[in-house]
Amino acid sequence: MEVKITTDGKETIAAFIGRLDTLASQEIAPQMNELAEAAGGTIILDCSELAYISSSGLRIFLSLRKAAAEKGGKVIVRNITNDIRNVFMMTGFLNLFEIQ
Repeated sequence: MEVKITTDGKETIAAFIGRLDTLASQEIAPQMNELAEAAGGTIILDCSELAYISSSGLRIFLSLRKAAAEKGGKVIVRNITNDIRNVFMMTGFLNLFEIQ
Protein backbone atom coordinates (compact mmCIF):
# COMPACT_ATOMS: atom_id res chain seq x y z
CA MET A 1 0.00 0.00 0.00
CA GLU A 2 1.26 3.41 -0.92
CA VAL A 3 -0.18 6.85 -0.25
CA LYS A 4 1.04 9.86 -2.19
CA ILE A 5 0.11 13.15 -0.53
CA THR A 6 0.38 16.44 -2.39
CA THR A 7 -0.83 19.91 -1.48
CA ASP A 8 -2.10 22.52 -3.89
CA GLY A 9 -3.22 25.66 -2.06
CA LYS A 10 -6.07 24.70 0.27
CA GLU A 11 -6.49 21.27 -1.33
CA THR A 12 -4.61 18.25 -0.08
CA ILE A 13 -4.76 15.18 -2.30
CA ALA A 14 -4.08 11.72 -0.93
CA ALA A 15 -3.76 9.12 -3.70
CA PHE A 16 -4.20 5.56 -2.44
CA ILE A 17 -2.38 2.86 -4.42
CA GLY A 18 -2.93 -0.82 -3.69
CA ARG A 19 -4.96 -2.60 -1.02
CA LEU A 20 -6.09 -0.72 2.08
CA ASP A 21 -6.44 -3.66 4.44
CA THR A 22 -5.83 -3.88 8.19
CA LEU A 23 -2.05 -4.16 7.93
CA ALA A 24 -1.82 -1.30 5.41
CA SER A 25 -4.07 0.85 7.62
CA GLN A 26 -1.58 0.48 10.46
CA GLU A 27 1.34 1.26 8.16
CA ILE A 28 -0.16 4.48 6.80
CA ALA A 29 -1.55 5.69 10.15
CA PRO A 30 1.23 8.29 10.67
CA GLN A 31 0.55 9.83 7.25
CA MET A 32 -3.19 9.90 7.95
CA ASN A 33 -2.60 11.60 11.32
CA GLU A 34 -0.62 14.33 9.55
CA LEU A 35 -3.41 14.64 7.00
CA ALA A 36 -6.02 14.96 9.76
CA GLU A 37 -4.03 17.74 11.40
CA ALA A 38 -4.18 19.75 8.18
CA ALA A 39 -7.89 19.09 7.66
CA GLY A 40 -9.00 22.72 7.71
CA GLY A 41 -9.18 22.87 3.92
CA THR A 42 -10.31 20.32 1.38
CA ILE A 43 -8.96 16.78 1.50
CA ILE A 44 -9.35 14.79 -1.69
CA LEU A 45 -9.03 11.03 -1.34
CA ASP A 46 -8.10 9.77 -4.81
CA CYS A 47 -9.12 6.13 -5.07
CA SER A 48 -8.42 5.57 -8.77
CA GLU A 49 -5.68 3.04 -7.92
CA LEU A 50 -7.26 1.65 -4.74
CA ALA A 51 -7.88 -2.06 -5.37
CA TYR A 52 -9.50 -3.00 -2.03
CA ILE A 53 -10.67 -1.38 1.19
CA SER A 54 -11.33 -3.16 4.49
CA SER A 55 -13.24 -1.96 7.53
CA SER A 56 -9.94 -0.58 8.88
CA GLY A 57 -9.55 1.48 5.72
CA LEU A 58 -13.12 2.73 5.99
CA ARG A 59 -12.38 3.77 9.56
CA ILE A 60 -9.45 5.88 8.30
CA PHE A 61 -11.73 7.64 5.81
CA LEU A 62 -14.29 8.24 8.56
CA SER A 63 -11.63 9.64 10.93
CA LEU A 64 -10.47 12.06 8.25
CA ARG A 65 -14.07 13.16 7.66
CA LYS A 66 -14.53 13.79 11.40
CA ALA A 67 -11.26 15.76 11.65
CA ALA A 68 -12.23 17.89 8.65
CA ALA A 69 -15.70 18.59 10.04
CA GLU A 70 -14.20 19.71 13.37
CA LYS A 71 -11.84 22.12 11.56
CA GLY A 72 -14.33 23.47 9.03
CA GLY A 73 -12.87 21.48 6.14
CA LYS A 74 -14.32 18.80 3.93
CA VAL A 75 -13.39 15.44 2.45
CA ILE A 76 -14.09 14.47 -1.14
CA VAL A 77 -13.67 10.90 -2.35
CA ARG A 78 -12.70 10.83 -5.99
CA ASN A 79 -12.39 8.19 -8.72
CA ILE A 80 -13.75 5.14 -6.91
CA THR A 81 -13.94 1.88 -8.81
CA ASN A 82 -17.14 -0.14 -9.03
CA ASP A 83 -15.85 -2.58 -6.38
CA ILE A 84 -15.08 0.25 -3.94
CA ARG A 85 -18.41 1.90 -4.78
CA ASN A 86 -20.18 -1.34 -3.84
CA VAL A 87 -18.39 -1.40 -0.48
CA PHE A 88 -19.35 2.25 0.10
CA MET A 89 -22.96 1.46 -0.84
CA MET A 90 -23.21 -1.57 1.48
CA THR A 91 -21.72 0.35 4.42
CA GLY A 92 -23.64 3.59 3.93
CA PHE A 93 -20.48 5.56 3.14
CA LEU A 94 -21.97 6.84 -0.13
CA ASN A 95 -24.23 9.03 2.00
CA LEU A 96 -21.40 10.24 4.24
CA PHE A 97 -18.99 11.52 1.62
CA GLU A 98 -19.06 13.74 -1.42
CA ILE A 99 -18.18 11.34 -4.25
CA GLN A 100 -16.73 12.66 -7.51
